[in-house]
Amino acid sequence: MEKITVSSPGKLMLFGEHAVVYDRPCLVTVVNQRMRVTVELTDDNVFMLDAPEVSISGYQRPMVEIGTGEIPKGAKFVEIAVRNFIEKYPLSTGVKVTTASDFSSQFGFGSSSASTVCILKALSELSGKKLDNKRLFTLAYKTVLDIQGKGSGFDVAAAIYGGTLYFVTGGKVIEQIQAGFRESSNQTISDIPLVIGYTGVKANTVLLMREVGEKMKVQPERVNRIYDAIGKLTEDAKTKMLEGDWERVGKLMNFNQEYLRDLGVSSEKLESLISAAKGAGAWGAKLSGAGGGDCMIALHPDGALGKRRIEDAITKAGGQVIHPDMIGAQGVRMEP
Repeated sequence: MEKITVSSPGKLMLFGEHAVVYDRPCLVTVVNQRMRVTVELTDDNVFMLDAPEVSISGYQRPMVEIGTGEIPKGAKFVEIAVRNFIEKYPLSTGVKVTTASDFSSQFGFGSSSASTVCILKALSELSGKKLDNKRLFTLAYKTVLDIQGKGSGFDVAAAIYGGTLYFVTGGKVIEQIQAGFRESSNQTISDIPLVIGYTGVKANTVLLMREVGEKMKVQPERVNRIYDAIGKLTEDAKTKMLEGDWERVGKLMNFNQEYLRDLGVSSEKLESLISAAKGAGAWGAKLSGAGGGDCMIALHPDGALGKRRIEDAITKAGGQVIHPDMIGAQGVRMEP
């Protein structure tokens, strides 16, 4: 039967992590390292999955049992996405899914959300439903909430729309932004002067969100003040990005990191890489994502020399520099 391959990009949070779960805005961009998912409709009424990047091989179960009982961690997002699709748009076939990723699931680039979006997009095309981006977001976001219980949906939106987004919780606002052009820097939004450093530690996003949620219950006024401050500086960062004022954006990154540290989601390794980047001349640096591990980001002064100096400092501090092909890449798309 017919099959189709779809890809979507990895995400990178610039501003607003954690606060965006509680009705504040965030700024997120994508990297041109992609998740590729091939989906085939079969005639055996069986769900099958091969996802080597998360050590899933030959996993299968009857379609009538999909989404029930114990589901392996690496299969959960894929299986629940398929279940959610067929509950809304029934299929009389089996579904075979094969995934392949340009990036490690360890990096925190949102491989689960990217694969969810790919699968739903593929099923949308194969079934003839041709879901638009808004309906695709709604179904993918439901999948995230079904599994995690809480979440903002920014990573789903990034995988769908691509580029650099201004996003508000639950997709209340999804705005693609284009930076202004500065003659002094010759930079546009796709040329964000960004360095990415991986800590070597995989973050437990669900656990971190749960811990922060507990802090919100115990100290709501304090945590809300932090979120209000993060929301305000995210708005300021959007303005400065639109102006192409990356030096000021870097300073705002530093402020954002201070609030995340106060929230308790940074770590010794993240702080080490952030300090190394700033010591090497970065305009600003912060963790990117849930915290606890995964990646940090830094904005470097113009020129290859400044970038290399910061990369060397991150490496010397024990980090792994990641080189995406492009920042602000295309969102979900069909592949040949």
